[in-house]
Amino acid sequence: MTVRGWMWGALALTGVAGAEGTAAEAAHAGPPAFLVQLTLLLIVSALAAYGSFRLRLLPIIGFLLAGVLVGPGALGLIRDPQLIAAASEVGVMLLLFTIGIEFSLERLSRIARLIFLGGGLQVGLTVLAAAGALLALGVGAADAAFTGCLLALSSTAIVMKLLGERGETNARTGQVSLGILIFQDLAVVLMVLLIPMLAGQGGGAAGVLIALAKAGGIIALVLVAARRVVPPLMEVVARTCSAEIFLLAVVALCFGTASLTALAGVSLALGAFLAGLLVSESRYGAQAMGEILPLQILFSAAFFLSVGVQLDLRFVLSHLGLVLGAAALITLLKVLVTSLSVRLLGEDWRTALPVALLTGQVGEFSFVLATTGAALGLSFAGLGEQGSGVFIAATVLLMALTPALAALGGPLLARLPSPAPGGAGTAAAGAGPSGGEAHGDGAHGLPVAGRVVFLGYGAHARLSARALSRAGQPYSVLTRSPDGASELQGRSAPVLIADYTRAGLLRDLGIDSARAVVIADDDTEMTERTLSVLRTVAPQVQVITRATSPEGFAGLQALGAQHVLSAHREVAAGILDLLTPPEVTRAQLSRHLAEHPPVTLSAAQRAQCEHATHNAGPVTPEADVCLECVAAGDTWVHLRVCMTCGHVGCCDSSKNRHATRHAQGEGHPVIRSAEPGEDWAYCYEHRWTT
Repeated sequence: MTVRGWMWGALALTGVAGAEGTAAEAAHAGPPAFLVQLTLLLIVSALAAYGSFRLRLLPIIGFLLAGVLVGPGALGLIRDPQLIAAASEVGVMLLLFTIGIEFSLERLSRIARLIFLGGGLQVGLTVLAAAGALLALGVGAADAAFTGCLLALSSTAIVMKLLGERGETNARTGQVSLGILIFQDLAVVLMVLLIPMLAGQGGGAAGVLIALAKAGGIIALVLVAARRVVPPLMEVVARTCSAEIFLLAVVALCFGTASLTALAGVSLALGAFLAGLLVSESRYGAQAMGEILPLQILFSAAFFLSVGVQLDLRFVLSHLGLVLGAAALITLLKVLVTSLSVRLLGEDWRTALPVALLTGQVGEFSFVLATTGAALGLSFAGLGEQGSGVFIAATVLLMALTPALAALGGPLLARLPSPAPGGAGTAAAGAGPSGGEAHGDGAHGLPVAGRVVFLGYGAHARLSARALSRAGQPYSVLTRSPDGASELQGRSAPVLIADYTRAGLLRDLGIDSARAVVIADDDTEMTERTLSVLRTVAPQVQVITRATSPEGFAGLQALGAQHVLSAHREVAAGILDLLTPPEVTRAQLSRHLAEHPPVTLSAAQRAQCEHATHNAGPVTPEADVCLECVAAGDTWVHLRVCMTCGHVGCCDSSKNRHATRHAQGEGHPVIRSAEPGEDWAYCYEHRWTT
């Protein structure tokens, strides 16, 4: 059943699509069949995740085992595996999309040797070794090559999850594993084209070459778009400051790119990976990751459940020896071949062995290839109809045992002699492409440990950040504002555009290692939400924030903020008092604050216009630059400050006239000069100055 089929089925079953009965009859018909299956899917996923947490297992392993339990081969609760398979395909797309976001073109270029040499050796040698062994046993050439392709792939989802939990994503082991996995994902494209050829279809070598040329053209087009089209498009979307628009745009980009590549014969999954690369080339990768992650978790659960559902326990019990033997031989082959491939890269055994053990299972894309091959008459290891059952059973078993297999690396490495200082192993370990770690950068390249971290970058945060900088105190900023980020990037200050209400992002950043966290969002509801999430991730970190009412003050304290500054106190000064060291005197802080004071209108100015009465100030200028000009890389002549909201824009003698654009767009009538020594004001409706 396709997604479109679900939709029409839902319409028909609820009585919307036709005149099969009255509304009363439809009400007694019960819930749509697909809804029951989806509900079971969600319930089983939640229970599997909770059970995995209690048993200290990877959630992926819990999903696999839950799929086995509720599938047709056991309890039979989920009877529509096609529905789950459709959801699982979306899960694979979103998984590869998030991986693509994490690895920009620049970062991939730094590990190109690991991808193309290391991955090429691993895939090529695995296919040759498996096919050669099967040919020697009398298996046909087509089935032997088909089996080699299935075994060459490993589970990107499981390996990256394990590396993340062990904190080894940026270690040498993680980088080599990643290079091999990326090449495997790229190799799927060629395998999808070759499998019909192995089955005697697909137009022969000429058809494969034409398909590869089409695929190459689409990939080249996507990469050009990554540089030219997507970054400015993401800027336009982000400036709406709408979470709904941003999420819809990101999902549309993912699905659209995947569909485009699929039309050229490239897998949907690789198209989604390329879409992730597109987003990573903009400034909004972290924000896109935060928005898409909940969807990716949901559909990935569906994928691994669908893998488990395919396992028939009765088949396993009746062919237990064959399944266990296949699993053992697959593991032995992959560990030996991958170890050899990594050693040929120049790595020592302390890298080669952990990488081999991590990638010793069979990957999720192998199921896609297996389904395609079986439909064309190919079989796993030449076993005929039972080959599919053996392959699925062995693969599920190996996926479930991957954490245990990877854990063998520690005891085995302990038996090896320690590498000599400055030797090849040491050099390799230190030469990882993730340069951020060498500079103390955390996730997404943003340094956090021992720093003051601002969540939000409004007027008060700007003053505080500049004063901290003058005092030599390091800080970092997370903001959702493109203009604020441009200002910080122009000063080479560390900044990340992201939604800081996402627990996963804060956890990845290591926010608990910050010296203090300043929640500087201007929205009271957003401040409370951010504080609530922060406390679940980092319950001990020092938090400074502000309240605009007595009720808000009590609420923020109840949520766990140690320092809540009231609206009656100069917030920037209060933040600086709490964060600056003793050697920075109050007089120094006062001098700094005096350079950026709140601005007001004089009594004479207020008397000239009724608009001035309601826009007299004080307002705090949001910056001492025109942020929109900074974002566009332009300059300005003079600056003006809006007396309604504190917006700072360039004058009408400047190229972009941002002050006037703001006033007309927002309906804010009064501006004041933001130039030193000038205090004149202007009303757009009454045209007055003083």
